[in-house]
Amino acid sequence: MYKYTDSGLDNIYLENGYHKKETPYGTAVSIEDIDGLHRAIGRWLVNIPKPLSGGEFRFLRHELDLSQKKLGRLMGMSEQSIARWEKKTNRPIDPIADRLIRIIYIEFADKNGPVRELIEKLAEMDQRDQADGHFVERDGRWRIAETCLAA
Repeated sequence: MYKYTDSGLDNIYLENGYHKKETPYGTAVSIEDIDGLHRAIGRWLVNIPKPLSGGEFRFLRHELDLSQKKLGRLMGMSEQSIARWEKKTNRPIDPIADRLIRIIYIEFADKNGPVRELIEKLAEMDQRDQADGHFVERDGRWRIAETCLAA
């Protein structure tokens, strides 16, 4: 068993999929398909029935390739809130943040889910002061105008 601490987590062990090699500087470890490993860790984290710790929250944020500021915007929180949660390395984070990061991770990991588009639009909400709704009636049904969808 290899304790994989490079993930930033203290509880990840690899049963296989790695190779150890002695070098002049000590033992080096090579991991096969590290991106696949990180996706597996992320899926495990969002599915374990326990509150996420700050370290686990940070791992998911890194896997999403989001800064604290960008994730804060997606979640409707401040960058400082994200930083505070991540500092609680081995303690549970805010329950609402826990649920949101799990939803965001699942949706973003799929890369094409409808919730992802909604989350991204919601993150832009604080960047607009006003929006005009444009609607058209076709075949007896009202719809959002194409010009409104592009804005």
